Formats: sequence, C-alpha cells, structure tokens
Amino acid sequence: MFLNQTTYSVGNTPFSVAVVDVNSDNKSDLVVANGGSSTVGVLLNAGNGTFKAQTTYAVGTNPWSVAVVDVNSDNKPDLVVANAGSSNIGVLLNTGNGTFNAQITYAVGSSPYSVAVVDVNSDNKPDIVVANEGSVTVGVLLNTGNGTFNAQITYVVGNGPYSVAVVDVNSDNKPDIVVANYGSNTTSVLLHC
Repeated sequence: MFLNQTTYSVGNTPFSVAVVDVNSDNKSDLVVANGGSSTVGVLLNAGNGTFKAQTTYAVGTNPWSVAVVDVNSDNKPDLVVANAGSSNIGVLLNTGNGTFNAQITYAVGSSPYSVAVVDVNSDNKPDIVVANEGSVTVGVLLNTGNGTFNAQITYVVGNGPYSVAVVDVNSDNKPDIVVANYGSNTTSVLLHC
C-alpha cells in the first residue's frame, strides 16, 4: 500500500509536524517543531514527494506543537509555535517566499504543549487556543487583526492538558474547545456561549 520510508534530517527531538504549502508553489511543505533544538524546521517540497534540507528558525525553549495558518490576512501561511520550556507562544510571519520573520512571543501559562489556530469569536481572524499543561488551563489569545494577539484569557480544565482541538461539537455553528487531560484521565469540553 505504501513505499518504504524516506527520512529527512531535522533538529533534535521533533515533537510535532504540519504539512502546508508555505511558499505558494502548490506543493505541500513540512514544518517541524524541533523540541530539543529550540527551532522550527521548514522543509520545502522539491517535487515528486521529496523535500529539500530544512531551514531552521529559532523559537523558544522546547517547542512542542506547531500550527500553520495565515494570521495577518496577507494570504501567506504563518507559523504558530507552543514553546513549552519558555511558557510562551511564538508567531513567525511568512515573508512570502517560504521564509519567516523572527518570532514574536506572547506569554501563556506554564508548559504549553498544544496549539490550535481557529477563529473562535466570528470576526474572520484566526485566534490562538493553547493547552497550558503546567497551569491546568486552556488559553485563548484573540487576534487583533494585524497578526498580533491580545493577552490570553484562561479557562480551567483537567489536570495535565496535553492536546487541544477546536470544533463545533453541539451544532450551534460556534467553535467549542476539546482538551485531552493526561494527568486526570479526562477530556474537557468547553462549549462556546
């Protein structure tokens, strides 16, 4: 069903990968959160399912999760990284050719392990939702409209939130937050009101 694997060198301890066309050539590229290297690696698609060597961008300590979404409405996908060791979120804006500016950081709770980027307040601007494992919270950072974000609003969840997803679970056309709580063996559902 599948061919044997082809491997590509990335940084130390890769925790998360996203697959998105970051340089507008209609080919899916790879974006990797290299936890042990405190970098994000971008591997551009060379065609035929092969990828160029990674270009790395410095981020906070121990990046755990990465999302790729256009956060500043310029039709270029940007990088949003949960830096678990720095207790912040890094946003790297796309310059337009598959390269990225240095990160802008936003303080969040302790040990952010998972990030989702979805419009949660129906203003057509993608917002950041983060699982703060060490703080036992989920944080929501609303997009101001120019690729910057307001300070997080927090919601208490179960012990050890490791993963977050945002989806409408009750069919009211509003995004809800779902969290996997590793430390309490529970899943939290926060319905949008």
